[in-house]
Amino acid sequence: MSNFVLNASVRDAAQEGKGASRRLRREAKVPAIIYGADQEPASITLELREVVKVLESEAFFSSIVEINLNGKKESVIIKALQRHPSKNTPLHADFLRVKAGEAITVNVPLHFANQEEAKGVKAGGVVSINAAEVEVSVLPADLPESITVDLADLDVGDVIHLSDIKLPKGVTLTALQGEGHDLTVASITVVKAEAAEEAAPEAAEEEDKGE
Repeated sequence: MSNFVLNASVRDAAQEGKGASRRLRREAKVPAIIYGADQEPASITLELREVVKVLESEAFFSSIVEINLNGKKESVIIKALQRHPSKNTPLHADFLRVKAGEAITVNVPLHFANQEEAKGVKAGGVVSINAAEVEVSVLPADLPESITVDLADLDVGDVIHLSDIKLPKGVTLTALQGEGHDLTVASITVVKAEAAEEAAPEAAEEEDKGE
């Protein structure tokens, strides 16, 4: 069962086009489209207040969303969201239909646990995060809202690659399907301040010589 439900109505021909979309937005509505699953695309209208509410949750972008469309339920994932450049309000959304036994490709956020407790941090290092999310291939039933990366055992100089991530059941990283794509996700490096402290005595010696 989806944790995210949106109510929608079908857009007719008179509600298509830029002018019609502007009118819908003035009425606090968001134009959108549903496509995929070997069905005809459906142009729909969503309530702005409902869209704004679900967007407050990071999990919305990596979850199955249920759209009630004139009494019919559509299971979808969001594939694209257009926002106003300055107000950040949603202007248009694209949704992809999902089938129970058909894999989907989705970006899932990474959550990094035990950053402050990591061995390398306790030794004076600093955590560098290189990826906030990863693209996965997964069946709808196995889609995780997020993936946790535990940094507790990471020491200074250690690196976590994509292949080191412990994935939930049924989840595959699309980047690892080819060669040479095992990218760095996180690492612990020496704090820059330490390097500055090492350079300080040398700078003091130069000043003494100048005097």
